[in-house]
Amino acid sequence: MTILEIIVLLPILAALGIAFGAPARATSLLAAGATAVASLVTACQFNVNREGVGNFSFQYFGGEGFAGRKLFSVEGFPEISLAFGLDGISLVLMILTAIVLLAAIWISPSEGAIKGSSKIYYGSCLLIGAGAMGAFLSTDLFFLYAFHELALIPTFLMIGLFGFGENRVNTAWTITIYLGVGSMILLLGLIATITGLNATTFDIPSLIATAKDAGLERSAQMWIYLPLLIGFGILVSLFPFHSWAPNAYADAPTPVAMLHAGVLKKFGLYGLIRVANPLLPEGADALTNVILILLVGNIIILGLVTIAQKRLDKMLGYSSVMHMGYIFLGIASGTYIGTVGAVMLMFAHGISIALLFALSGALRDRYGSLEFDKLGGLAKVIPAAGLLFGFAAFASIGLPGFTNFAAEVMVFFGGFKDFDGTFQPLQWATILALWGVVISAVYMLRAFRNVFKGELAAKLPTVNDLTLNEKLPVLLLLGTLLVTGFIPGILIQYLRPCLEGLMVVATGG
Repeated sequence: MTILEIIVLLPILAALGIAFGAPARATSLLAAGATAVASLVTACQFNVNREGVGNFSFQYFGGEGFAGRKLFSVEGFPEISLAFGLDGISLVLMILTAIVLLAAIWISPSEGAIKGSSKIYYGSCLLIGAGAMGAFLSTDLFFLYAFHELALIPTFLMIGLFGFGENRVNTAWTITIYLGVGSMILLLGLIATITGLNATTFDIPSLIATAKDAGLERSAQMWIYLPLLIGFGILVSLFPFHSWAPNAYADAPTPVAMLHAGVLKKFGLYGLIRVANPLLPEGADALTNVILILLVGNIIILGLVTIAQKRLDKMLGYSSVMHMGYIFLGIASGTYIGTVGAVMLMFAHGISIALLFALSGALRDRYGSLEFDKLGGLAKVIPAAGLLFGFAAFASIGLPGFTNFAAEVMVFFGGFKDFDGTFQPLQWATILALWGVVISAVYMLRAFRNVFKGELAAKLPTVNDLTLNEKLPVLLLLGTLLVTGFIPGILIQYLRPCLEGLMVVATGG
């Protein structure tokens, strides 16, 4: 068994162990910690020089191996195989998943504090992480889709069973319908892709090679690409398919909000970079202007909606949706630097939004409300929480020193990479997106002021500051943002060979 198989299957086995009586919290922490360690070891062992487009390669204990080793295959037309692989993009998202999963499990309440079955609570968190990990590491298109669906089911259950607010059941049904429809549209798009390419396999590297020789016309690619864009777009909360996300994150248990907003929502973006754009490059190019219009809606329209929010959790939910626009901008730029920025921003946003939801969850546990009007001056009584939230807010805004800054700069440079003096839709979209930085500073600093600064709000209960058990996962997330923010080359070294190869495919080289 290779290390990638261990990374994917360990959380699933731990969830099964919990179902059969293993202690929920201890088993979950052990599995999440082991997954994080294995992921970091894999990153250190990874041979960047062997990468190329579609060449999923890695090293594991005992020698050099190759990805795509089939655990099993289902013969048919096309052939389906369970196989895991790694390149620079999936490696960065593997590390993101491992870190957020560990932090989410760590910050979860003790078994006795959970109102309901702790087995379902911890088992569901593990399955969400395992589903995301499997989707990012699968080299087979069928299992890439199937692992994502595996992660969605426990997400629905967790919101309905353990969520906050009187509307949590309605929210669970809403997200089920929205993401179910998105998944069905995506499935139709994937079937159309396989049919259009006359492919005999779901193996992604083989599909990329087949697409180069398929000779699909531009119009055919566009109509096949459209359902992929809509399906992935709904899963990512691309404007105007976004309305499920803010309420889902506001009503979800804290670890679920961290995992879904931080990790699982990146699946749609990963799918565009990994599947849709390489297989249908002319279709992607034909719909670029549509994507630019929609992403501006994410950044400007939803940015202004974020400013208007009166609850911290809803504000964070809308801000998460807003920031997806920047990542779409990097992808739509079609440039190497813009796409590197997009993947780095997927990582940075995942860590920073998980950090913000972890801290907001700690506030809700203490005060029972996240309405701005009912809070204020909390830095006087819980200074550690105030300091850490300030760092998290600065990271979300994109302050220099955090990964978000380096990523956003590359996205904006990508928008002007081939600028010849004539403003095209890409440049106009980039200019409008720059205003999003101002908007995000307004709503995030306003939230920090309303919650932590000023006079202490009356009738607030006396509470303790963050415990050590709460500080450690928060510091793990914050430390990750600072290390990769000051040394972004840690991530770029993995992304460069793979994305340079994808740029060659996208341009027909």
